[in-house]
Amino acid sequence: MKKIILASGSPRRKMLLEWAEIPFDVVVSDADESFDATMPPVEIAIAIAQKKNAAVVNNLKDDAATSIVISADTIVVLHGEVIGKPVNRDDAIGILKRLSNQTHQVITAVCVRNKKQEKVFHDITLVCFHPLSDEQITHYVDFYKPYDKAGAYAIQEWIGVVGIKSIQGDFYNVMGLPVSRLLHTLQEAFL
Repeated sequence: MKKIILASGSPRRKMLLEWAEIPFDVVVSDADESFDATMPPVEIAIAIAQKKNAAVVNNLKDDAATSIVISADTIVVLHGEVIGKPVNRDDAIGILKRLSNQTHQVITAVCVRNKKQEKVFHDITLVCFHPLSDEQITHYVDFYKPYDKAGAYAIQEWIGVVGIKSIQGDFYNVMGLPVSRLLHTLQEAFL
């Protein structure tokens, strides 16, 4: 039996794999997530996903030959600029003000690797916010504290319910893992 390892501490990615009824273990990657800002956004997400994966694969010992490691990185892109995770309350409020009444991209890159092969893919979802009031933004930031989320929001939380006008693409991609595409990749190439 092949062992599947999720190289992520994200509770959302963990939940999505559980919903898909995939048995897996979690090994949090300690990879450096810095990037060259001159790279195209898709390449940034791919490079970080690969770094996360390599950090876990390189530390596997006994299970290395039979393990499949899944890693992912999600970024938010507004007008060509990568919007990272907020560093504090003011940054989170500023990010959401910028996303208000705008359409942005959510790009998730996924790296799936075992000792024999690596498959990398990405998914892009367009998310359009309604205009958000200052009160809505501060309520969300103060109550939900979205400091560990790219773009300072989670689509499945209150801000997604009241603030998102539309999405084009995979909803679960915005949560951090295009799980259906991942399942197909696993079935076609690894299982």
